[in-house]
Amino acid sequence: MKFNITIEIDEDGRYVVECTDLPGCLSEGETLKEAIENISEAIVGCLKSRLKVAGEQLKIPSFHHKLDISLDITGTTHSSQGQAVINILLPSKGLVGG
Repeated sequence: MKFNITIEIDEDGRYVVECTDLPGCLSEGETLKEAIENISEAIVGCLKSRLKVAGEQLKIPSFHHKLDISLDITGTTHSSQGQAVINILLPSKGLVGG
């Protein structure tokens, strides 16, 4: 992934870096190299934090019955983007409301 950052030098001569794609994601460093290393770590931290919060807010329905799924990957094809395409058939029996 690529993120846009802005770099400024503050009144004390330190490099202040902001990731404009992630509001509130800021860092700094005494050197440009240190500032870029620090913003890289800050970006990872921001993404982890936001994913955690998003995961906690997801409403995932729960199933009251066990569901057995069989995957047949012998006929797996690949998309033009190199991703595997797997067809999954779910049995209608045993599904809640099925």
